[in-house]
Amino acid sequence: MTTTLLRLRQLAGANWRERAVAALGAGLGIAFAGALAAPLVGSHAALLLAASLGASAVIVFAVPSSPLGQPWPVIGGTVVATATGILVAQTLGHGVLAAGVAVGLSILAMSALRCLHPPGGGCALVPVLAGPEIMAKGYMFALTPGGVNAVLLVVAGIAFHRFSGHSYPHRPAPAPAHPRILPEDIDAALDAAHESFDVSREDLAALLEAAERHAIARRKR
Repeated sequence: MTTTLLRLRQLAGANWRERAVAALGAGLGIAFAGALAAPLVGSHAALLLAASLGASAVIVFAVPSSPLGQPWPVIGGTVVATATGILVAQTLGHGVLAAGVAVGLSILAMSALRCLHPPGGGCALVPVLAGPEIMAKGYMFALTPGGVNAVLLVVAGIAFHRFSGHSYPHRPAPAPAHPRILPEDIDAALDAAHESFDVSREDLAALLEAAERHAIARRKR
């Protein structure tokens, strides 16, 4: 099997070492959050933990540079989406329609508050699918266990990535002094693509500049 076939091509820059580090970090992060959340908020912590925290851990530990996995999206997205699900469940009940509305509204709410976080869709479904015992907690359920679990996971991510060699919270590399590709060029290309990409404009610009430098060096050989 060739080296090319062994590489993980789903994510740019991914390799087996990075995925192994991510797996270790996610396992430790979930264990840390679960161990501390259970005595703090009771057995209900396990429900939201299973519903969304595992998905959040994939982003925080496997793609720590993702704009969708930074501390505010993780914490804010979890709380906002869970609260949205509670609102919908109180208004529309617990059927299929309520489930769809909860996920759709949570996307709008997270986008408006700049905390879009994919596992938030799962958080929005929890109140709709939950029983009366959880619904009795009302909006506090969004904070405990929702917010508590998210904060603990972010703390675990910050601590772990100090040793993993990754930047978390992610800070894009400084831009070149005289970049050939300007921010408005990036914006124009993104507008023309009509797509959303899970990378910040600053990281994209830095990658393009680095790729251009490598191309120039290759042609000089």
